[in-house]
Order: sequence, then structure tokens, then C-alpha cells
Amino acid sequence: MSQHCSLLLLLCAAQLLSSSYALPFEQRGFWDFALDSLENSDMMTMMRDQGEGSAVEEIPTPDMPMCPFGCHCQLRIVQCSDLGLTEVPRNIPPDTKFLDLQNNRITELKENDFKGLTNLYALSVRNNLISKVHPKTFIPLKHMQKLYFSKNLLTAIPKNLPASLVELRIHENSIKKVAAGTFSGLRNMHCIEMGANPIQNSGFEPGAFKGLKLYYLRISEAKLTGVPKDLPDSLHELHLDHNQIQAVELEDLSRYKNLNRLGLGFNHIRNIENGSLSFLPMLRELHLDNNRLKRVPQGLPIMKYLQVVYLHANNISQVGVDDFCPRGFGMKRTYYNGISLFDNPVNYWEVQPATFRCVNDRFAIQFGNYKK
Repeated sequence: MSQHCSLLLLLCAAQLLSSSYALPFEQRGFWDFALDSLENSDMMTMMRDQGEGSAVEEIPTPDMPMCPFGCHCQLRIVQCSDLGLTEVPRNIPPDTKFLDLQNNRITELKENDFKGLTNLYALSVRNNLISKVHPKTFIPLKHMQKLYFSKNLLTAIPKNLPASLVELRIHENSIKKVAAGTFSGLRNMHCIEMGANPIQNSGFEPGAFKGLKLYYLRISEAKLTGVPKDLPDSLHELHLDHNQIQAVELEDLSRYKNLNRLGLGFNHIRNIENGSLSFLPMLRELHLDNNRLKRVPQGLPIMKYLQVVYLHANNISQVGVDDFCPRGFGMKRTYYNGISLFDNPVNYWEVQPATFRCVNDRFAIQFGNYKK
């Protein structure tokens, strides 16, 4: 009987584990990010190397790399977070792939702080007090792909970032200017998160993003009054939420033919010039909630792949029968699976049912009470 119970418990545990892997990945800390990004082959090799060691803890010799005092070193991951450090620690193992220095009190990155760390894949210095970075700090990091620099005191993007860099998270700093050539040579860069910086439209010099082939860019919670000019035309996602954008003009979106998702929520937009959205043939998701629009933007019916439109919390008082769907049969390739119109001064019973003839099902339409 006990054997059957043990077997049942093992099967239940396996079922729980298999179902948990089906959930969307949600990064909660550096460790999740590190373990998720590590290649399976590298992980298995490191686990095997560790498992083949002696059960008795080996006394380090002078030739063996040491772990910085107070840090935790395992599987080429060095975790030195939440230690009250005021500078980058010494004796970081040269084979380190992930270095976690977040939640400390580091004020400066010096020239030789990362000397010899040629294998580093990702660095997190999130939530420190860094205001100064030496121009040669990142020179040794020839294979680094991810840099987390958010929640610091930077006034400019650091110089001489590694050419191998793919992802840069530098939100919640004090950056007011992005100079021309800032990202020069970063041809592998695909993702930049630089929201919550006090940057205005004038802070982006012409050529600031020249040479970049970005897929994801977020400049939310800044001080933008319009869509920035000359962003990379390779963008798939552009997030400009929580700014002070007043309107979308005809030429603002003309470069972004590959855009799948556009975030313009929580702005002051009163008008979207007719024809502006026609430049976005691949758009699938459009966020225009919490603005000051008085009507549904023109051009939605011709957007063949548009599936989600957020228009809640505006001043829309009327919805026309052709505002969302084309008249011709088969002109729209994908049906809507989300249209939000709640918190607008429009009565849902006045909207004709045919208005939503290209919506997947009625539960995809969100109306609600309007509160003045």
C-alpha cells in the first residue's frame, strides 16, 4: 500500500510540474532570467560538473577562482545582490556568465571593474546609485548580450556599449538626451527599454537611433509631446504610453510598416489625422485608451490584421456602423478578439449590432457605464 501511495504522489508531483511549465514565463528576479536564458546544454554540463564533485567540500587553492565575499557563486552565476555594496566586488570568477549586482549602493562603474569577464552574457546593476560610467568599463565584455541598468542616476546612456549587446533596459534614470551616434555599431541590438526618463522630443538628436535594427522600443512615462521622429523602421513594438502626446500626424507613423503593436495609451491625444494608420498594414494591437478622442479613429476597417483595439476612457460619444469592419466580405484576414469602449459617453444600445460583424464573439466587446 505504501508503494502505491508513493507512486501516486510522484505522479501528482509530475503532473503539477508539467502544468506549471505551460504557464507564461513571468520574470520575478535576476535568477529567473538567468536560468531561463541559459542554454540547456550549458545547464546540463554545469549540473554534471557539479554533481561529479566530491561530497566533501573542497578547499580552494590559489589557482582556483574565488567567489566574492558575501556573494553566491553557482553554475557560472554570481549573485551579489542586496549586500549594501558601494563598488563592484573583486575576485569575480572569469567564467561567469551572469552577474547580479542589483539592489546595492554602487555609485560608479570603473575602468577595470569587469576586467577578464570575457564570457559574461548578462549583467544586472539595477537599483543602485550609479551616476558615472568609465568610457572603457564595458570593453572586456565582448560577448555580453543583456544589460539591466534601470533605477539608477544616469544622465546619459553609457558610451562604448558592447557590439554584442541585444537587450538594454535603462528605464527609471535621469536621461534627458540621446546624442547622435549613441548606439553606433550596435547592430545586434533588438530591444531597448528606456521609459521613465525625463526626456523630451528635443532630447533625441537626429541620428540618435541610426544603424539600429530594433524590434522593441519603450519610451513610456517620459515627457514626449509627439511621436519621436526617425525611430528605427524595423520596429515590431513601440510603446509611448503615459506621455503628453497631443495628436498623431500623418507622417508620424509612415516609417513603421512592420509594426505589430502600438501603445499610445494615457496621453492627451485629441486627434489622429486621417490616413495615419494606413501606414501600419501589419498592426495587430492598438492602445489608445485614456486619451481625449471624440470619435473612433478613421482607417481601422482597412487594417486586415488588427485584432485588439483599446479605446476606453476617451470622450467618444458615437460609434458608426463602419468604424471597425470593412463592408466587403473577406477583406479582413483576422477577426477582432478585443474591442474596449467602456468609460466613454456612448450608449451601447444606440450602437447597431452590425458594427461588430467582424468580431470573434460578443464577449470580445467591452462596453460599460460612463462616469462624468
